[in-house]
Amino acid sequence: MLAALLFCGNGATSRLLLDDGTTAGELSELRAAATFLCLLGWALLRNKGAIKVPRADVPWLLWFGLVGIALTNVAYFVAIRRLGVGVGLTLEYLGPILLLCWLRVRYRRTVSTRVWLAALLAFVGCMLVVRGWEFEQLDFVGVSAGLLAAVGFATYAWGAERSGHSHSPLTTLLWFSGVTTALWLVVVPPTSIHLNTLGSASHIGALAYVCIAGTLGGFGAALTAVRFIPAARAAVVMTLEPALAALIAWPALGETLAPIQIAGGAVVLTAVAWIQIQRQAGPEEQAPPLPGARAISHP
Repeated sequence: MLAALLFCGNGATSRLLLDDGTTAGELSELRAAATFLCLLGWALLRNKGAIKVPRADVPWLLWFGLVGIALTNVAYFVAIRRLGVGVGLTLEYLGPILLLCWLRVRYRRTVSTRVWLAALLAFVGCMLVVRGWEFEQLDFVGVSAGLLAAVGFATYAWGAERSGHSHSPLTTLLWFSGVTTALWLVVVPPTSIHLNTLGSASHIGALAYVCIAGTLGGFGAALTAVRFIPAARAAVVMTLEPALAALIAWPALGETLAPIQIAGGAVVLTAVAWIQIQRQAGPEEQAPPLPGARAISHP
């Protein structure tokens, strides 16, 4: 729930930067680099052991970082730029359903029908809250980016749960963000970033929110969550993001919610409550550990 709360401000703040000239690649690079540098500094000062991982885990952490973080970030930014925040969020939150499909197809898992229904209910609620059918323009690139963001979101949640069997959230996010930063340094060299788009206090504030609260805080909370509950259930809970964003915008921005949006918020809350009161998740919902896993105790 904390992850959803921190993530919910990303849409509006990111759109502000994107509309005023910051590219999706630049924003993705700044977001990843800020997270990586903060975590690396903390690890060097307080916990150098968090940097090291077994060699067998490195390829998996590289893959999950590239697809789960890098792909999700840039695809989401492209989607909200071309389709609008509401549609971009709606497409991204197909992630929990894709994750359940992965469990079924790849691992032949039989997950409870109630979990499937909760994920579907959460998606429908998201669509109602953000009016996910109201495209700013029906754009093939934007829709494709939104679907890729859903794939990335599912991959990130799955990879975070797998890594959480043996690594702390600090280690997992440090590697994920480090891999993403390295990629973007090649794709978007720092010398090509147009910092003139950050010339106002509002833009600097928006970037600070996206990098610190919306990325470092949001992903840190999400990585902690999947050490205690399966990724599919955590992903359903994080569909609270658009409902919380709409609720905050009501008094803060004077954006009156239509009855259908209020109903959508109630649907999301119902889905989240339903997923929480179900029986404890069995092995059919849980991700396998990474190859080099050594079990660690929860804090």
